[in-house]
Amino acid sequence: MNSKDYGLELKFAAGSSLILDGTRIEGYASLFGVTDQGGDVVLRGAYAESLRRLTARGDRVRMLWQHDPTRPIGVWDEIREDEQGLWVAGRLLPDIAQAREAAALIAAGAIDGLSIGYRTISAERDAKGRRRLTEVELWEVSLVTFPMLAEAKVGRKSSGIDELAAAFRAATQALRAE
Repeated sequence: MNSKDYGLELKFAAGSSLILDGTRIEGYASLFGVTDQGGDVVLRGAYAESLRRLTARGDRVRMLWQHDPTRPIGVWDEIREDEQGLWVAGRLLPDIAQAREAAALIAAGAIDGLSIGYRTISAERDAKGRRRLTEVELWEVSLVTFPMLAEAKVGRKSSGIDELAAAFRAATQALRAE
C-alpha cells in the first residue's frame, strides 16, 4: 500500500486521566502491537520519520479538541516513541475557554480519551485482514470523548504489569482466532 490509498485518519485512545498542575497532561496516545476497534495495529517505529521531519522543519504536532482544527486547546511539549507506544506530554492553555473546560472534564473523569489524526504512509495486511501500520504521518493528537484504543490513555505510565497484561490479551485474541 502507498500513501495515495488513505486520507486523514483518526485513532482514538482512552483511560483514566491525569492532569498535572491543572494544565499539564501526559500519557500514551498510541500503543504498539495492540489491535484497535478498527482492526489496525500500529507497529513500533511507525511515527519515527514523521517526528523527525516535523523536528527538522521546526513544526509540531497540534493538540486539538475533538479533532476540530478550529479548536486548538494546548501544545504538546514532548512527543516520542518508546518501547510501549507514542508518549505525549503537553499543556492545556488556560487562556483558551475550551482548554479550561477540557481540564475540568478530565479532572472530573468525564473525558479521558486521546486520539491521533494521521495519514498512512505505509501499511500491510496480515493474514486476518488487519492493517499493520508501518509508517504514518502524524498531524495531531486530540482530547476526545469516545475512544477506540482503551489501553492507551492520558495518565498511562509504563510498567511491567501493563506489558504482561497486553501479552496475555494478545495471546487470548490469537487463541480465539484459531
